[in-house]
Order: sequence, then C-alpha cells, then structure tokens
Amino acid sequence: MYSAPPPATPVEPTIPVRQAFARFDWSATALGPEHAWPPSVRVAVDLMLRSPVPMAMLWGHEGILLYNDGYAAIAGARHPEILGMPARQAWPEAEAFNDRVITECLAGGTLSFRDQFLVLHRNGVPEEVYLDLDYSPIPDGQGQPVGVMAILTETTAKVQAERRVQGERERLGSMFEQAPGFMALLHGPEHVFELANPAYMQLVGHRPVLGKPVRQALPEIAGQGFFELLDQVYGKGEPFFGTALPATLQRPPDGAYERRYIDVMYHPLRDAQGQVAGIFVQGSDVTPRVLAEEEASRREAQFQVFAQAMPNQVWAAGPDGLLDWLNDKVPEYSGLLPAALLGAGWARIVHPDDLPQAGEKWAQALASGVGYETEFRLRRSDGTYRWHLARAVPLRNEGGSVVRWVGTNTDIEEQRAAAMALAHLNENLEREVAERTAERDRMWRLSTDVMLVADFEATVLSVNPAWTRLLGWQASELLGRSFMDLVHPDDQAATLDEMSGLARGVTTFRFDNRYRCKDGSYRVLMWTAVPEAGEIHAVGRDVTADRAAEEALRRTEAALHQSQKMESVGQLTGGVAHDFNNVLQIISGNLHLLRKNLAADEAALRRINGALDGVARGAKLASHLLAFARKQPLSPVVLNAGRLLRELNDMLRRALGEAVELETVVAGGLWNTLADASFLENTLLNLAINARDAMQGHGRLTIEAGNASLDDAYALAHGDVVPGQYVMIAVSDTGCGMSEDIVQRVFEPFFTTKPEGHGTGLGLSMVYGFVKQSGGHIKIYSEVGHGTTVRLYLPRSLESELAAGLQPLVEVEGGTETILVVEDDAQVRETVVELLTDMGYKVLKAPDAHSALAVVESGVQIDLLFTDVVMPGPLRSPELARKARLVQPNIEVLFTSGYTENSIVHGGRLDAGVALLSKPYAREDLARKLRQMLGAREHPEG
Repeated sequence: MYSAPPPATPVEPTIPVRQAFARFDWSATALGPEHAWPPSVRVAVDLMLRSPVPMAMLWGHEGILLYNDGYAAIAGARHPEILGMPARQAWPEAEAFNDRVITECLAGGTLSFRDQFLVLHRNGVPEEVYLDLDYSPIPDGQGQPVGVMAILTETTAKVQAERRVQGERERLGSMFEQAPGFMALLHGPEHVFELANPAYMQLVGHRPVLGKPVRQALPEIAGQGFFELLDQVYGKGEPFFGTALPATLQRPPDGAYERRYIDVMYHPLRDAQGQVAGIFVQGSDVTPRVLAEEEASRREAQFQVFAQAMPNQVWAAGPDGLLDWLNDKVPEYSGLLPAALLGAGWARIVHPDDLPQAGEKWAQALASGVGYETEFRLRRSDGTYRWHLARAVPLRNEGGSVVRWVGTNTDIEEQRAAAMALAHLNENLEREVAERTAERDRMWRLSTDVMLVADFEATVLSVNPAWTRLLGWQASELLGRSFMDLVHPDDQAATLDEMSGLARGVTTFRFDNRYRCKDGSYRVLMWTAVPEAGEIHAVGRDVTADRAAEEALRRTEAALHQSQKMESVGQLTGGVAHDFNNVLQIISGNLHLLRKNLAADEAALRRINGALDGVARGAKLASHLLAFARKQPLSPVVLNAGRLLRELNDMLRRALGEAVELETVVAGGLWNTLADASFLENTLLNLAINARDAMQGHGRLTIEAGNASLDDAYALAHGDVVPGQYVMIAVSDTGCGMSEDIVQRVFEPFFTTKPEGHGTGLGLSMVYGFVKQSGGHIKIYSEVGHGTTVRLYLPRSLESELAAGLQPLVEVEGGTETILVVEDDAQVRETVVELLTDMGYKVLKAPDAHSALAVVESGVQIDLLFTDVVMPGPLRSPELARKARLVQPNIEVLFTSGYTENSIVHGGRLDAGVALLSKPYAREDLARKLRQMLGAREHPEG
C-alpha cells in the first residue's frame, strides 16, 4: 500500500493540443497520414478539439489516443507524450480498464461511470483520482464502430469534500453521544425532542422522549419553572444559564419522585432567516456536589456549636499585654461584662495571693517573647475561686516581632483536687485517670487543628479526625506512612531541618509548610511540635487564608509605592520641561531672527541651522518629559489600531532593518479606541526600536492587536487599572529579555540599559506617560534570554472611526493685522514681539493677563490675542480669552505654552475649540499658525 498525494488541480496544458497535433507524425499510426483521414474522422476530431469539455477518441482496436485541451489538463505531465499512443500503453496503470472500454464499445456497446476511482501516474507519482466517464462507439460510413468517443469530468475534489463532511458529521455525533454532560436538541415552539444524548436519557430515566413535546415527555416538571424558561428563551431569543437548579423527576416509570440538582444552559438556535427555530439544551447533573455542599454547611454549623460548648476560656491581647478580646466563657464564669475585663481588668478576678506571681510571669513573657504559663485562682460569679491553668503563645510577623498573644484559661480545679487526693490516697487513681483520658480524647477528637504523633523517621503513628475534615485523608490512609509524602516539594528541605532540631530536643513553634490535600490542592499549616519519649507530638493550624491575605496586602502596598514614586517623578519632570521649553523658545526665536539678518553669510547660516537642530532635539527631549508627566496636550480621535498598524508597516520595516522579521497580527472584530494617532505611532515606533536593539538587529518582532476585558480581579491586583473593555496592542521580541529589578525601573526617566551615548532613557517614559494620560494601562512581561512583551491597553471607544482629512497647506507669510502678545517671561516676550514685527504685524504686548485685559478694554482694535497659558496673578489665561471675546467678539485667540497644566487641557485632551502652539516653536510654525487663524476669519466656510 502507498499513501497517494492529494490530486493536482488540472491546469491548462503547456503545449496546446492543436500545436501537438500538427507536429505529430500520424502516418506511423493505424490512422495513417492526416490528409488521408475520412471526412467523418476529420469532423469528429474537429468537434472534439473545439469542445471545452474534456474529450478523447480511442481509434481502432489499438485505441490510438486523440484528445482535446480539456483532456490534456487532466492528463497533467503525461501530455503531450501520450498523444497518438495506444490507450493501454499510454495509461498502463489503467490497462485493464481501457481494454474493457475498447472491447465493449467496438462491439457497439456504451459505458458510463460516476465517481470512478482510478490510481493514475499523471504527474510522476500515484494519485487517487475520481472521474465521471461516458464512452460511446464512433461508426464509420457503413455504421460499423471504428473508435470510441470518451467524455470525462474529474470529480476528485467533490468526492473528497463529501468524505470530509461525512467525517465531521460522524465526529460531531460521537462527541454528542460521549459528552459527559447531558445534551438535547428541541425544535419548534412546543419544544419537541429531536436529539438527546445518553447522559440526558440517564437523567430522565431512559424514557422515550424523542419526537415528543417537552410538556408531554416530562410532565412531572410542570410548575417547576422549566417550561416557562424554555418559552422565554424561544420567544426572546436570549440564552439562559442556571446553576444548581432543583428539579423533581420521576425517573423510572411509575417510580418515586426524585430530587435532582442541575446546572443548565438553554441556547436559542436560529434558522437561515434569523428566526428562533429550536433550543440547544446542555448541562450537568450536579446533585452530588449540591448535597456535599449542604452536608459541609451542616457540619460547619455543628462545629460552631461544638466550639461554643468548649469548656475553655479563650482570650487575646496586643503586644503590650492588654487584653482586647474574650470568648463568652470568661464573662459567663466571672459574671462581669466583657468591657470590665479588657485591658488590665482581668486582674480583678485573680485571687489577691496569686496576682503578684501571675503578673510577674506575664511581664517576663512580654519582655522575652516566649510562651506564658502559670496557675492561679479565678473568682467565679458566686464569689468562689477555682484553680485555672493559664497559657498563652505569641504570634509573630515575618520580621519576628510579636504582634499578638493568644491564650486560654483551663479550669483545673478538679485536677488539683485529684492531685492533692492522690498524695494522701491512691484508691481513686483509676477513676481520675479515666476522667482525664476522656477529656484529652475529647480535645483530640473535637479540635479543629490537625494533631499528629510520629517517630523521628517521619512515620505517622496517630492522627486526629481533623485530618479528614481539613485535608480529606482518612486515618487508615496515613498510619504507617511518611508524612513527608504530603509535604510540598519546595518545603521538604526546611521540614527536614525542623525535624533535625526536634531530634536534638528543640521545640518547634510557628513553623509553616504546605501539606497536600487528598484532592491534590495544598493547605498552609502552622506547626507547634515537641519531642517526647522518642516521638514527635505536633499540632498544626490551617493558616492558608491568613498567608494569602498577607501576600495580597504585600502586593497592594508594592503597587501603591510604585504608583506614588512614578507620580512624584512625573511632577518633577513636568516642571523641568516647562522651564526648559521657555529657555528653548528664547534661543529659537533669536536664532530665527539672526538667521534672517545673516542670510548672506553661509558659514554663519550653517552654525545657526546647527543650533536650531539642537533646539529641535531639546524640544523633543522636553516633549518626552511632558509625555511621561502626562502633561503633554493630546488630540485624541476615534481610530482603529489595526488600520494604524497596516499604515505603519513600511515605516516599521525600514526602522527594524532586513535582519528583523516583522509579523503583524490583528484580531477580527477589533474595537475602536480613542487616542492621539501621532503619539500612538511614536509609541509603537519607540517600542519597535527598543526591541530591535534588544535583539541586536536580528530576530523576530511580533505586533498583535486584539480586544481585551480587564475584570475586577485584575484591577485589584493592579491598582492603576479601571475594570472594563480595552483594545490591547502587544509588542513581542525574541531579544535578551530583562530581569525583574530592571522591569521595575524601565519607565523611570533617563533610566536605560543601553551603552552611553546610545539612548536618552526617555523612550519608555514617554510610552508610559502617553498610555496613562490616555486612560490606559501598560504591562511588561520579560524573561532573561527569552525576550520581552509590552502590552498596551487603551480604552475601547463605541464611536465609529472618521476618515482622516488632509489639512490645507498655508504659505509661510506675515501680515498687517494687530496682535496682542501676553507673556510673563520678559525675554520670551521680547523675542516674540520682534519675530511678529519682522513679519509685518502691528504688535502690542502685556506682561500679565490683567494688563492685557486693560489693553483690550481700551478700545484698540485687536485681531488676535497670543497669550501664554501659565500666567502669574489672579486672572488666568482662559478667563482672559473669555473676557476678551466679550469685548471684541471677532478676536482670535492663540494659546502657547511649554506646560499646559489643567488650564486648557483636561483629562489629557485639549479643550474643544482651543488653538495651541506648543513651545518651543519655529518662526515658520508661528507664521503658518497665525495665517491659518486669521485667514479662516477672513474666509469663513459657507
């Protein structure tokens, strides 16, 4: 047997059949030279060659093969070699089949085959081929068959497709039948059963439900709400999900009613017109689970009753030794209110003769941090005193400091009386021993803590019932077994060290390790253990929830610290960028003026242009600082990240170089987001360049875009995240990766892992600030030696993306209008005034908003107010603009600033209708912006 390759798709023959006909020497065949062919043969051949349908002629008893282009396409690489050959020789692998065709058709018969299977070597290898074949005889002038006409249609693809569909149907049917949960298919508004898997039939007692409406098939569930739910799903077309729903079923015919609990889903099925035609039912019989949960609740309530019935008095105190909690047994015994016993009030019920010793031992325990144990008499509510054994143990934090004390007072009046009686009389020994043994057995059986007796080889000798309640293990499964089999692999070394200490006689106190439950999960146990008589006696308390809470608190505090640090650095960098931009504006303005004055001096112009390049680089640096500080004014628009990635593809490939393979993956149905397109482009370019450097110019970069929903659990673990829907863009590289301590610092300004002179350390700071200012979230995943993934989460926008329009070009020119310049920095103000004057404008100036308002109200006609955003004095720039428009309604307002704060930018976005020119700006940028605004006033739309 062989595995045949998939059939090749027929293609046009490389040599047309007519051309091959003309070249072929037909005189060497039974047909003879072509010019001597009878007219009937010529007509048949000509009809065949003209036909678009694959056809062939088998001439004479040899079956000389003639065919058209359609047949040549099916023949594949065998064409034109087989033209003019006997058919049996041309297709030796089908010799017997062709022999039958030639024999029967030359005898006057016809043959027809549908989806005929053949194995043909038409392209040099065996192929499984299916064909529709029709054969009929070709008569000569006397009506005698002299040849065979064959019409072929290849059906390989159709047959294979039908087989695949049948296979899928069988596989789906098998899945339906073998599914562990129950499934059924209901049709029509009466919910008629069409299908039901074995699990469903098991649930309903194998009743004949198929073909019956659900109300007829399962009449006993009437009034339980299920029929109504099916009607609702069918009517509204909305799915229903139910958990642990009770259902009373009569499973065997005429049997007793049985209460079951099910998780169920009803999902509407729609026809080709989109109308609900049926309901798919899927679910699970969760009766055992529900019954187990009810039993667990019952046992928990029973345990609480037992705990309240315990004879011991339990109390707790802070590290200062003052009591802050008591159980009910203490006030019941003393007859005092709990408030009277808290703090140091417990001393009120201690016998005066016992108080000094009790207080001294308590003070020693507080000072040393070791356990406390003493005996004293406590006054009962009736005034009598009874002896009690007081014991307390300290609870410590991770640093070893005592944070709490937990203690008990056990009534030992009978034990002391027994001891005294034993000293005088031994006749009651057996009874007293039995009583004490029974009490200890009660504590052993009823304790919620696991108790263990083992030898120093870790072999379990005895366990209390709490092992079954807490960990699920039966005593028979543990006795004779090493308890190290249950210890978490990561905790075994520490556990063996602790056992070594016990073997040396050292008591174990507050030792934590993880024990495996029978279901495979782990619980954290805190152990107290003592060595005694060659055995280990240990008590373990379940502190799983406590340790989880401590870890959650640690993560929350770390996230808060990181957020506060980044916010502080952001405020600092924002202020620095503001002052830096003002300085750059002074330098830029004077350089532009100087360049005009020295236009004829080429050497001076080169130096001035170099200085202006430096100003541009400084402006870019300040822009990155502002982006990190989240003070950069953004102009967000509704955009689709997938389209943006496609537009950036060429730029990214040029930036990455040929040695870096770039793959872009955009999920279907990608949501829109609201973000500043240019800043998002710079962000992706920054991340791509960082990835290229991390891969040292060789590797694979993958950019993915998809939809993401961040839930409450994720937001709780990441304090800066608001739960909701986001557009996620992930940039992954195969570079060197980063350690955890570097990941914690990568967003800090000026922090870089690149060699000196190869980076400013502001790229990722800008990315961080942009994402945060856009209301998003950023997360880095990195592993040394395996690469890095940076995920950006930008909030989803429900609005549609607008087509980007082209901004009209405005020539750089001056004007003659009147402009009022408001700037508190004298050097900046004078530079701007000189630039505007040089452009031909009439210029007025003011050092603050209050002075500028006086100029506006003086009556001088002003065409444009050019004001800094951040101004000293009580009158702010936005308020100046508002009042100026009230006085002169046609005045245009252009703001400028190197740091906008919250005056005209809110939520990281420039306020609607506000025009802003960010510092530092070039002379051409200023001129172009002025003409845009003043030109728009002169030529309003419409």
